[in-house]
Amino acid sequence: MRRPILAANWKMQKTIAEAETFAAAFLPLVAKADAVDIVLAPPATALHALGQALAGSNVALASQNVNPNEKGAFTGELSPDMIADVGCRYAIVGHSERRTLYGESSEFVADKAAAVLGRDIRPIICVGESDDEREAGQTFAVIGEQLQVSLAKIPKDRAADIVVAYEPIWAIGTGKTATPEMAQEVHAMIRERLRVMFAADGDAIRVQYGGSVKPDNVAELMAQADIDGALVGGASLEAESFSQIVNFDGGRA
Repeated sequence: MRRPILAANWKMQKTIAEAETFAAAFLPLVAKADAVDIVLAPPATALHALGQALAGSNVALASQNVNPNEKGAFTGELSPDMIADVGCRYAIVGHSERRTLYGESSEFVADKAAAVLGRDIRPIICVGESDDEREAGQTFAVIGEQLQVSLAKIPKDRAADIVVAYEPIWAIGTGKTATPEMAQEVHAMIRERLRVMFAADGDAIRVQYGGSVKPDNVAELMAQADIDGALVGGASLEAESFSQIVNFDGGRA
């Protein structure tokens, strides 16, 4: 069985002091959560301080973004070596906000994923369809294309080291709801695509759900056969809320 992974994406929120306060409250609440992987992705300014706060704990540090180049004239960017230097064990690449707000292509996402994997940092590779794409019946085609291109540079013998996160963009902040069954349908499709791309190793890749996960729906989502975790936004900003998600009371269907 794939080990669940619960990751917090704080986006552009929390100062260094707020991140440290969160860690002090959060770590005792999840100290006994030894059956799941726990990941925190703070803003870049808090990476070093939070990494120090998490040292020796069961919670891993992640970067929200990365540039695939080793160094150079890339103003405002962080290289794989830089995020490794502050202790990152994961990096989010291809988040829907990076794709839509900053025009990042799946080819660029593929470069990022390969670059961090080369530094033994696990990429969390995001895919997902928009409201218009879903309404047009293009969900499987859009996500299939994103997977094919974004994972193109992942060696087959490293497949188990990546994480895929499905973000139904149409269900985030829109008032529309993706039921656990709807999420499972897409996750099952993703699983089949991963098997095509990586053969039997595709079964080892963990696929997270990133559609407004909260304490009151995480157990039902995690009970689905192909949902291996969650990429959590707003509900991860409070230690109590995210700890409830990490300590979800549920299992596989």
